[in-house]
Amino acid sequence: MNFLRRRLSDSSFVANLPNGYMTDLQRPDSSTSSPASPAMERRHPQPLAASFSSPGSSLFSSLSSAMKQTSQAPSGLMEPPGPSTPVVQRPRILLVIDDAHTDWAKYFHGKKVNGEIEIRVEQAEFSELNLAAYVTGGCMVDMQVMRNGTKVVRSFKPDFILVRQHAYSMALGEDYRSLVIGLQYGGLPAINSLYSVYNFCSKPWVFSQLIKIFHSLGPEKFPLVEQTFFPNHKPMLTAPHFPVVVKLGHAHAGMGKIKVENQHDYQDVTSMVAMAKTYATTEAFIDSKYDIRIQKIGSNYKAYMRTSISGNWKANTGSAMLEQVAMTERYRLWVDSCSEMFGGLDICAVKAVHSKDGRDYIIEVMDSSMPLIGEHVEEDKQLMADLVISKMSQLLMPGGTVPSPLRPWAPQTKPAKSPGQAQLGPPLGQPQPRPPTQGGPRPAQSPQPPRSGSPSQQRLSPQGQQPLSPQSGSPQQRSPGSPQLSRASGGSSPNQAPKSSAPLTSQPRPPVQGRSASQQGEEAKKPASPHPHLNKSQSLTNSLSTSDTSQRGTPSEDEAKAETIRNLRKSFASLFSD
Repeated sequence: MNFLRRRLSDSSFVANLPNGYMTDLQRPDSSTSSPASPAMERRHPQPLAASFSSPGSSLFSSLSSAMKQTSQAPSGLMEPPGPSTPVVQRPRILLVIDDAHTDWAKYFHGKKVNGEIEIRVEQAEFSELNLAAYVTGGCMVDMQVMRNGTKVVRSFKPDFILVRQHAYSMALGEDYRSLVIGLQYGGLPAINSLYSVYNFCSKPWVFSQLIKIFHSLGPEKFPLVEQTFFPNHKPMLTAPHFPVVVKLGHAHAGMGKIKVENQHDYQDVTSMVAMAKTYATTEAFIDSKYDIRIQKIGSNYKAYMRTSISGNWKANTGSAMLEQVAMTERYRLWVDSCSEMFGGLDICAVKAVHSKDGRDYIIEVMDSSMPLIGEHVEEDKQLMADLVISKMSQLLMPGGTVPSPLRPWAPQTKPAKSPGQAQLGPPLGQPQPRPPTQGGPRPAQSPQPPRSGSPSQQRLSPQGQQPLSPQSGSPQQRSPGSPQLSRASGGSSPNQAPKSSAPLTSQPRPPVQGRSASQQGEEAKKPASPHPHLNKSQSLTNSLSTSDTSQRGTPSEDEAKAETIRNLRKSFASLFSD
């Protein structure tokens, strides 16, 4: 014990003791502090106190601090994280296809997609673009433009497209339909849709859509001008009336249009069509009082009236007076109907002519490449910019996808049966309905010519399968000269007897009075003979014998049936003897 106390007085020894041992030594009732040696405890009070105060306290303080750190470590994981830096998303690239006269960047300045994502505007004409489209990589556009005398070359992947330029014009020799195909190949959303932009590359093709609307609404609601299409110059022999307007190919801004006064001039124009090697259209010339233009940008409508001052028959050529007119329901119907073609047009305009006799004629529809006119050009451009931002917010939001025009195939599910339709067939014990006897297909049977008016067919008709009521009297009796049996007995040709015997072996018999419902149900469930043509005489005899045993009636009935069997046996004997 003295040795232990001396060791406890050593601070290095105490510091190396485990925690449990030190705890036991500090207890008042520990075995080391025996009451038998109080003098020895009083003899060395200082070293023992020092050993418990200085090394022990440092040990306990280090242990307690370690426990605190251990206890605080998992609680620190549950604490809410501090303010993190916001993730900056890349700006969305908008490609505006338009000439350099309009700076579209200023209309999108400060605008954001969903109020969060910046918009970067790239503007170029069709002639300044090139691209490469991939199945999984989207569309990479190369742009070479001149900005203030400096050639700027960029390559980027656009996220949205605003088309404000014609993709095809025969008059200017511009054909950029391949670029439209490439943009569509890359799956890029656009205003208007690239599908509609490609379809608007042929005016007769667009006019065919106007013809559909004309037939749908009628001439009163949609007055379309009469027009004739010629794929080439060969069918252009003459016009039904003069003057007429001849339009060659696909052009814009009044180009390729000729007014023809008589037949001689018409022949000259026909030769020009032959040289152009293109299609042409002719329409009656309308002596107009003014032109009408109804435009739609998103949900904004405007109507304008343009009157020629220079006297030119083309109102868009020379001097003209333009004024905005009231938007009527008639005009709204025109532009709304046209905006539904080619899957929907977000921006479109309808051109019409008001004749001097007070009638209107619709002559053309334009898409997003239409020129802006009037005093509200800036407002219309801002409307287009807002429409583009709205579409980008819908289609290009984080995690959003461009909706596909193809609808997924959905398998058709059968409707659940209602409680009243659970049992479709007749109740148990009732005869099962058979196929119609006249005109209907019969499995494993030879065709039988229908005979109307015979008692046997009326007896075997579907109406005759209903169970007879007690008030209906006895069932019909078969006489020896009944038509159904006389066809088998009266024919001497071997080809007629099998045809008459087949229906008797495969068709179920009508219910007979005096039999129970269970017997009738079991008889109806018996399958027909799988080979009705193998042993026709035996099957016919068995059928008649079964009917003899089942239809027990008066002695006169038995005699008649026996006579019928004898006649049939004679007929079959004569057949087999031949």
